[in-house]
Amino acid sequence: MMRSVKWTGVYPAVTTKFTKEGDLDIPIFLDNIAYQVAAGIDGVIIGGSLGESSTISHRERLALAKAALDRFGHQIDIVLNVAEGSTKDAIDLVKAAESLGIHGLMLLPPMMYKPTEREVVIYIREVAECTRLPILLYNNPIDYKVEISLAIFEQLIDLKNIQAVKESTRDVSNVTRMRNRFGDRFKILCGVDTLAMEELLMGADGWVAGLVDAFPRETVAIYRLVKAGKISEARMIYRWFLPILELDISPQLVQNIKLAEALNGIGTEYVRPPRQVLVGQERERVMAILERGLTNRPTLPNYLELEIYPAPQQI
Repeated sequence: MMRSVKWTGVYPAVTTKFTKEGDLDIPIFLDNIAYQVAAGIDGVIIGGSLGESSTISHRERLALAKAALDRFGHQIDIVLNVAEGSTKDAIDLVKAAESLGIHGLMLLPPMMYKPTEREVVIYIREVAECTRLPILLYNNPIDYKVEISLAIFEQLIDLKNIQAVKESTRDVSNVTRMRNRFGDRFKILCGVDTLAMEELLMGADGWVAGLVDAFPRETVAIYRLVKAGKISEARMIYRWFLPILELDISPQLVQNIKLAEALNGIGTEYVRPPRQVLVGQERERVMAILERGLTNRPTLPNYLELEIYPAPQQI
């Protein structure tokens, strides 16, 4: 029987770990996820932008997915990103992932071509109809130049396996627009670290996070405190976290977050070209932000024991 995906809680967009020679480093990849599982995450998304999607092959992303499924598939949701330039390539990857036993998919509109609304709808429908897997649509018009508008969601509402959206429009009010139009039909997960608490307060169900890869306990604590109604406690941690979270809204977000992972002893800085590790003044700037945050790291409450209220009470 196919596993359902919760689409609530904290879902790290995990980084892809490489050796110095540029090969996949599966052991460190799994060690990092284990650290996050212990902190209370609810799932992981593999092979996204933060996972250096443009530089890893289908074979490699499936290898990462299999390793995560084998180790953590009984504990958390394992989701694979699908970001392709052709419908055929997307369907091929989806079918391979389904055969592997992946729990769910994150799906972007077509890449490397600015499609019309009609083309976006047809693409998403054809990919969704080729599988029974639960799907999270990724709505990020800032970075990918295509918005999955309310009108597009309206045309996809009959597809039951399209269950959620990663909301990255940078417009907090879009959470309310989605709720006003569709109620609870789609789960909403904030996809921008610097807007996460605001969107959670407006009724978002979860957080697809970036800096969680280096600071999982703080990330999960904010989510659970907000959902438990402990807003002042969450706000204190979020204010401390914001300068670090701003490292996620940068073209060098991968390098920034991998540096943070390395400083915390749960990752390495190795990236694949054309990316290069941070050097010079930019490295010094990022290091100063991280070191200041680590020096002033807050004491966290026992957040894993908090009672989480149902979503309607949070809207």
